[in-house]
Amino acid sequence: MVNTTQRDRGKAIHRETGQTFYYATRLLPERIREQTYVLYGFFRVADEVVDDGSEQSPDRQRERLEEIRAAALGDAPAEEPVIEAFSEIRAEEGIADEEVDEFIDAMCADIETDRYETYEDLKGYMRGSAAAVGNMMTTIMNADNPEKARPHAMALGEAFQLTNFLRDVREDIRELDRIYLPMETLDRYGVSPEQIEREEPSPEFRRAIQSELRRAEQRYREGVAGIEYLPEDCQFAVVLAAVLYAEHHRLIRKQDYDVLSTRPELSKPRKLYLVAKTWWNWRRYEDPVTVFRRVSAVPADETTSDDAEHGVPSVK
Repeated sequence: MVNTTQRDRGKAIHRETGQTFYYATRLLPERIREQTYVLYGFFRVADEVVDDGSEQSPDRQRERLEEIRAAALGDAPAEEPVIEAFSEIRAEEGIADEEVDEFIDAMCADIETDRYETYEDLKGYMRGSAAAVGNMMTTIMNADNPEKARPHAMALGEAFQLTNFLRDVREDIRELDRIYLPMETLDRYGVSPEQIEREEPSPEFRRAIQSELRRAEQRYREGVAGIEYLPEDCQFAVVLAAVLYAEHHRLIRKQDYDVLSTRPELSKPRKLYLVAKTWWNWRRYEDPVTVFRRVSAVPADETTSDDAEHGVPSVK
């Protein structure tokens, strides 16, 4: 059972660092809301080992991540309340050790990897950083048919991660010297890593972003298609999370794919508007795919994903 200190710590981390997902989490059923705060807190504590800009050496970062792994798996005492709570939830809910290992392995990869040559390489990283998160959430939701739900949950986790990568290109290169756009995509459009380092939003760079945006949107379609396999009391919150994350794509298109000059950020009024609009459509249709198609910034399918469909001119 999660105690008050553990819950409050996880909730505080979630509120401060995951504002988009926090809106959706508050609408999850009470039976898993506290567990979700704890899971998110665990993810952030591990992530901050390599992303907080500290002066820790790579060896110390790896050592710290291994300490977190051991505590999360119940093999060592936990110093951080939210990690202790995560370990309890893992044992109680049956979260597979494999998912914890995949996640920590991805955090370790961030210590030594700052470029990904192919999308398959990036997808390997996302197996831990995103898909594992989707699998853990599916477990605590207690889906009736987890085998059907899990591939879609993994796809949706990847979609959220890809949106983050696109939104945060400037911050990732400035603060972490990382580029999460596949090098093969940059090469295809004639973009060098040095151009991104100089923050040059050339037409070629914007076409590369356009290409990766469409790839992410295919993952949203695959992910949302499986929300029906989740428990009914969880479906609206997951649809809402997908709508909120995907709304960044509307902003990216509005900025003509220039994510180097301005970081696309959702305003609080826009988030509240989307919550209300999603809820209204949910009350009317109660079907995840229909609601997502009617509310989200993601086109219904690839044949309608041309920018003209969204009133946005093509990149010149």
